[in-house]
Amino acid sequence: MGDSPVAAGPRPRVLVVDDEPNIVNLVRMSLRFHGFDVVTAASGGEALRAVAATRPDLIVLDVMLPDTDGFEVCRRLRARPDTDVPVIFLTARHGPADKVTGLTYGGDDYVTKPFSVDELVARVRAVLRRAHRGAPGPAHVLTIGDVVLDEDTHAVTRAGVPLDLSPTEFKLLRYLLINPRRVLSRAQILDAVWTYDFSGGDTVVDQYVSYLRRKLAAHGPPLITTHRGFGYMLAPPDRSA
Repeated sequence: MGDSPVAAGPRPRVLVVDDEPNIVNLVRMSLRFHGFDVVTAASGGEALRAVAATRPDLIVLDVMLPDTDGFEVCRRLRARPDTDVPVIFLTARHGPADKVTGLTYGGDDYVTKPFSVDELVARVRAVLRRAHRGAPGPAHVLTIGDVVLDEDTHAVTRAGVPLDLSPTEFKLLRYLLINPRRVLSRAQILDAVWTYDFSGGDTVVDQYVSYLRRKLAAHGPPLITTHRGFGYMLAPPDRSA
């Protein structure tokens, strides 16, 4: 019980607007896995038509589009009296002036490239909650055995003892928790926890699994098992053995 990240009921619809197919595919697959209905557009014009046709609950909107920029798309949406859909800007621009511009045009959040898809999903959930449109998932708390992870507060405990995790360790544990009892390859973990254009090798996965395994094992029996040649799995210990 509680192992799946997808809850019953209507699936919030997210419109992903970007002209880079690899980014669109990555974001679409991740959002669908987490229980969202996803539609896509590759330009500002397509985005405006898609909003009218599909009535999304949220838009992930790239700033640099082939026909216009995302700021102008957001401005046009905010000019429509019947459209109050939340917008998360997705952009390679890092300057504070760009963030101010995005928020001035009516954006609700701003994620810069390169980004972690796990972080983007968390931002989508948070903006939907603020907009009172709901988001899939059970109370934003993930558990397995005596491990509890709160997605809102980023607090993690084992057997009631708080764990001091780095941001990467937190993201790694969260990904393992939403895929319990499933062997995950290094490539899968790398894609989910690190940014999509991370250039380091997959040995970083082994390193952080070791860090996390050590912190979890300090307060109970081992939870992360290694499946040689395949990857890693998180599961509570088999008490019948």
